Amino acid sequence: MLKGIDPILTPELLMHLCAMGHGEWVAVVDANFTADFLAHGKPVVRLPGLSLTRVSQAVLSVFPLATDVAQPAAYMQVCQSAADHRTSAQQAVVDLVAQESLNKAQVEAVERFAFYEKIKGASLIVQTGEGTAYGNAMFCKGVILL
Repeated sequence: MLKGIDPILTPELLMHLCAMGHGEWVAVVDANFTADFLAHGKPVVRLPGLSLTRVSQAVLSVFPLATDVAQPAAYMQVCQSAADHRTSAQQAVVDLVAQESLNKAQVEAVERFAFYEKIKGASLIVQTGEGTAYGNAMFCKGVILL
């Protein structure tokens, strides 16, 4: 255990998050996501039994969002729905980003197949136990100033 570190952040996950540079993306995906297929050799860390919200909260506790990117957070849009329609899990992600002093317009709703393309650029995939459909998000790492 480390003081001040969310206990769900495993040593493996912390190692990968720490190794990421600014401008790199981490994907936090649901239990049904085809993580291994889309990883293309990138690390996949599994946190079964935990929700998208809980894992996103833990990641964002040590991971600053990029301020030089127009939309440093994204979620997979529900197919055939309006861009402003969100599941409760997606809304929770938007609310978490708002807590990071960003506005809700900085969270992009990405069409399902475009999300699959976007995730190919991610440096890390964290697979949760989220059971709701479309429970997938991505975050762009910002600069940590010392």
